[in-house]
Amino acid sequence: MIFTCTLNPSVDYVVEVDNVELGDLNRAKKTAFYPGGKGINVSRVLKKLGITNTALGFVGGFTGEFITNSLKKEGILQDFTLVDEDTRVNVKLKSSVETEVNGQGAVISKEKEQELFEKITTMTAEDYLILAGSLPPSISPDFYQKIAAQCNENNVHFVVDTSGKALEEVLPCQPFLIKPNQHELGELFNVQISSIENAVKYGRKLLENGPENVIVSLGGDGALLLNKEVSAYANVPKGELKNSVGAGDSLVAGFISSYVENGDLIEAFKYGIAAGSATAFSSDLCNKSSLENLLPEIKIEILN
Repeated sequence: MIFTCTLNPSVDYVVEVDNVELGDLNRAKKTAFYPGGKGINVSRVLKKLGITNTALGFVGGFTGEFITNSLKKEGILQDFTLVDEDTRVNVKLKSSVETEVNGQGAVISKEKEQELFEKITTMTAEDYLILAGSLPPSISPDFYQKIAAQCNENNVHFVVDTSGKALEEVLPCQPFLIKPNQHELGELFNVQISSIENAVKYGRKLLENGPENVIVSLGGDGALLLNKEVSAYANVPKGELKNSVGAGDSLVAGFISSYVENGDLIEAFKYGIAAGSATAFSSDLCNKSSLENLLPEIKIEILN
């Protein structure tokens, strides 16, 4: 089974406005609500690609109920840990520029932390766990590390999509995949990544710290897949950017969905790039047909 874990999910309230006038009344021309959070995005894309998965994490209140009902309608399995406070709301304001205001997140008790952790202890080498997103302010700062260590002990394939200290701390537990962008990669080594060559150099240094596979997103310049056997570069297809939310999560979902079915890392990389691009060119997360339409445009170059 593939599990996703979203510790700080959200209800994403997307508001489209022609021109925002600060300090004045603005009227939306279009609004929409979506279940949000990086792991939840991964679950939604996996389901769209025909891959059964189970969503884990913390939800609470009427906003948490919206998330569980939305995922149920999409046929996504759930085993959320219920908390007392409402799940946060993130506001995505789309105008001439895109602005986000993210809620802080619910307070998570130690008992609820342990309740979620117990679910992870039952996973085996047959399972994949995707840890994605930020930590709620109240949660133990080493919670990702604790989960990663448990996965390592049980030989669970786990993917980590986060940044900063939380990412650094899980690296010795040998995650199957991590996905920093070029800025996050630079922050880990206190350098600025300004070329593909630099990204390869520091991506390979990152491999020395434990992960099996590293995907480095270079934005419009493509992406890299690095492991002990290969360094590969992929371009990104051309298209109109409509949605920056969820593209990276779609990349992870596309990669994992392909890999669990075919076991080919290069094909999984290509599939992931197509998924991320398809979401970027859509108003919501990608579907299988939009992904497959982009596959012929993606070329993989082996760098070593």
